[in-house]
Amino acid sequence: MNTITAAITAVGGYVPDYVLTNQILETMMETNDEWITSRTGIKERRILKDKDKGTSFLAIEAAKDLLRKSNTDPKDIDLIIMATATPDMLVSATGVFVATEIGAVNAFSFDLAAACSSFIFGMSTAARYIESGKYKKVLLIGADKMSSIIDYTDRTTCIIFGDGAGAVLFEPNYDGLGVQDEYLRSDGVGRPHLKVDAGGSLLPPSAETIANKQHYVFQDGKTVFKFAVSKMADACEKVMTANNLSGDDVRWLVPHQANKRIINAASKRMNLADEKVMINIHKYGNTTSATLPLCLWDYENQLKKGDNLIFAAFGGGFTWGAVYLKWAYDPKQ
Repeated sequence: MNTITAAITAVGGYVPDYVLTNQILETMMETNDEWITSRTGIKERRILKDKDKGTSFLAIEAAKDLLRKSNTDPKDIDLIIMATATPDMLVSATGVFVATEIGAVNAFSFDLAAACSSFIFGMSTAARYIESGKYKKVLLIGADKMSSIIDYTDRTTCIIFGDGAGAVLFEPNYDGLGVQDEYLRSDGVGRPHLKVDAGGSLLPPSAETIANKQHYVFQDGKTVFKFAVSKMADACEKVMTANNLSGDDVRWLVPHQANKRIINAASKRMNLADEKVMINIHKYGNTTSATLPLCLWDYENQLKKGDNLIFAAFGGGFTWGAVYLKWAYDPKQ
C-alpha cells in the first residue's frame, strides 16, 4: 500500500462587502494613507458590519463557496477544524455550529486557537487525521471577525486588521502530493506583547475591564515585528534546508499577511523573486486565521499540480512555523 499524504483538493473563501479604506480611516483618527501603506502595505480591509453576525457567518460562507466550487456533498465530510482567534462565544465551539449549518451531519468538529498561526497549525492537524487512513475528507476553515476585538480609536491596531474567511479541503493522496514537512514552534515569552487582556478565566469581564478597554487587542508593535521578522523567515529557511530546497525549487511562498516588510524579509531569506510571493495584504489587511487560505483563494488559478509551496505564519503567544506542501491539482477551467 502506498504512503498516504494529505493533499488540498479544493479552496473556498469569503470577505464582507464593506471596504474600510485608508482614506476612511483618515476621517476617524490622526493618520493618512501614506503612513499606513509605507509601514504595513495595507490599502484597505473588509469589515463585517452586521452586529448580529460573527465569525461563524464568515466561515459558513467560505465553506459554502468551497462546497459549491468542488461539487462536494457536505455529508461526505468527516471532520471540520475551525481555526480562529475570535470564536462566536466561549464554551460552545464555533466549528460545531458551522458544521451543522452547512449540513456536515456526519462530521465532528472542534476549534483550534493559535492566533495568526491557527491555520498553519490546523494544516498539520488535518494532515495527521488524513494520514491515519481513517478520515477521507477534512475541511479546514480559517476565519476571524477581528473588527469585534479592535479599538477603532487605536491607530496602532485598527489600521492592520480586517475580517474574512478561507477554507481548504484535505483528502488522501497516493502520488506523493500534499503536505511534505513542517516546522512548528511556540514560545510563551510572547504572551505580554500581543493579547486581549480580559474575557478569559484570568480576567473575567467586568465593568472595570470594559471601562479600561481590556477586551480589545493590545500589540507591542516593535517587539512583535522584531520576533516576526526573525522567526517566520527562520521557519521557512529550516523547512527548506530539511528538504534540500533552494529558492529555484519553490514555486510559491504563501505568507501570513501581517505586514509587507515581514513578508519581504522572509522571501529575501528564501532567495525568492517577488513574483513567487502571494500578496493580498493591500486588499484585506491582516485577517489572522484567514490570511493563508485567502491567499490560496486569490491565487488558485495560478497554481499547478506539483508546485512546491511554503506556508509561513507568525502569531501571538508567540506561535510560528512553516509547512511544505506539493500542490495536487491544476487550475479548474
